[in-house]
Amino acid sequence: MSARRVPCIWGIAFALALFLALPATRGHAEDVDLELVLAVDVSSSVDPHEAELQREGYMQALVHGEVLRAISTGPFGRIAVVYVEYAGETYQKIVVGWTLLRAWEDAAAFTAKLSEIPVSSAPATSISAVIDFSRASLKTNLFRGLRQVIDVSGDGPNSDGRAVWDARDDAVGEGITINGLPILSSRPDPQGFSPAVGVTRHYRRHVIGGHGAFAIEVNEFQNFAAALVSKLVREIHGAPQLSENLVPEAFGTGISAMNEVHGRTSMFSLTQPHECRSSCAGTVPSSGP
Repeated sequence: MSARRVPCIWGIAFALALFLALPATRGHAEDVDLELVLAVDVSSSVDPHEAELQREGYMQALVHGEVLRAISTGPFGRIAVVYVEYAGETYQKIVVGWTLLRAWEDAAAFTAKLSEIPVSSAPATSISAVIDFSRASLKTNLFRGLRQVIDVSGDGPNSDGRAVWDARDDAVGEGITINGLPILSSRPDPQGFSPAVGVTRHYRRHVIGGHGAFAIEVNEFQNFAAALVSKLVREIHGAPQLSENLVPEAFGTGISAMNEVHGRTSMFSLTQPHECRSSCAGTVPSSGP
């Protein structure tokens, strides 16, 4: 057995051990490899063009061959996904409810539903509120996953609701992992204000957390789909390694990934071959303001 496969095998064994230790609180829940919340920023800083690029990115990524292969290779060969749009503290909207994804047909049906519903918009950005909303949804769905992940994307920091690090720590305390997709845009927002600065740093320090948590930075919304494919594959596999071929060349550039391990940040381009060795694994420690 190659040394490269050992961390992945141990990761699966760890997840199975946690899974077997879970109380049977959802009597008829269906077993899946992953319960995944896709939490998508639709705050007023995201203009209609950017919102459509973001929505299209999810629709492309969910039916991408790499993502479908990742789903098929899990212990159960299926995951459960919900698509949530969020803005301020009181705005969280389930666009497509919890859905079982096993094959292309399931993913295509999910994206078809997504395409039929207009993108919403509302003021402010409360990452903390969507984390809390996602925690509740994970507790009440009809699935039981080896892992639970909240996947947060957005172009700005938490600006409404309670402290985001408190929401993160509460979720991590329940065994949930929070990953981030901070988006850097050069376009002024619809109100004419300059784009937010320090978004990636905010996500790294205050948003992501839990076992194997990571953030992938996206430069401009047109690169969103490429970053999302890489992110979904990594989340579905649940392993610290990044495949060297996750981002097709046709998607272009403008993507980087980061992990924080014991206070140290590792940055690298996802559009170039890279092997993320053991230094990329780990749990992001809690950090307040």
